Amino acid sequence: MSSGKLDAPPATDTILITGVSGKLGRVVAKRLYKDLNVVGVDRRPFPGKPRGITHYQCDVRSRRYEDVFREHSLRAVVHLNIFHNPRAKSELTHDFNLTGTQATLEYCVRYRVPKLIVLSSADVYGPQPRNSHLLTEDAPLMAGAQFPEIRDLIAVDMLCNSFFWKYPEIETVVLRPVHILGSVRNAPSNYLRLKYPWKLIGFDPMVQVIHIEDLAEAMVSALKPKVRGVFNVVGPGAIPLSTILRLLERRVLPMPAPIAKRLLGLLWRFRLASFPAPEIDFLHHVCTVDGSRAREVLGFEPRYNLRDTVQSMLEYS
Repeated sequence: MSSGKLDAPPATDTILITGVSGKLGRVVAKRLYKDLNVVGVDRRPFPGKPRGITHYQCDVRSRRYEDVFREHSLRAVVHLNIFHNPRAKSELTHDFNLTGTQATLEYCVRYRVPKLIVLSSADVYGPQPRNSHLLTEDAPLMAGAQFPEIRDLIAVDMLCNSFFWKYPEIETVVLRPVHILGSVRNAPSNYLRLKYPWKLIGFDPMVQVIHIEDLAEAMVSALKPKVRGVFNVVGPGAIPLSTILRLLERRVLPMPAPIAKRLLGLLWRFRLASFPAPEIDFLHHVCTVDGSRAREVLGFEPRYNLRDTVQSMLEYS
């Protein structure tokens, strides 16, 4: 496994992390601040912030955000400030995600930041009945066809891909991790935390998960010089959903697929479900990705095995 250690960075090196107060932002910041100067931006407070991290509590759409670029000579920007809440109004998330990302790209150019790392997701490919077994980074981003709430993330991903070609002097990295488990609260972990999770009758799709600490390590690896491009980031391997549920000792509720989506839609509408109906497609069809490019170029290998990755979220139930 790659140690993720940068090559003797000078003490004045500064990394900016947007969304630093989020679960992943905190893990990445605490992983980096002992080796580098870490500056964080988030409109939320950062409780428990280590002394070595500078935190600016501001919105990435505000004028104050540009001041951070002006006040610091940045080696890299790690952009994690993507807001994903299926219950929020789409126009609000669209404005926050797209406007904030556009501002980040603009300031990277204006203030000559040599490196940009952007968090996307392997979910942008979308679970489809015709998906190949392992999707590579050049596969089409089809998730928005059935899941409108993910269209902002696809738009951010495509915006950064265009930026990659328009400004080749900036080493732009887009990371597309599989389902993240650990201290996070997202649709996959909410599903796996259910005491009696649904399972669609006749379907047992292959699933990929990654520990939040391993994803942070992949981001550290992406900070290495001369690394650029799009990378799928995978954990310990793809396994059937039924195997994960057995590891968690869950009692499964078999459900016909057509009924499941309609029922979950009603439960979501009345706030009796913790994830929306389109997420059912991940229990229905395959959406597994090829992580070989991250292994070969970033030198990334997950440290957590499957059992530890799956059971990590139980600590935060």
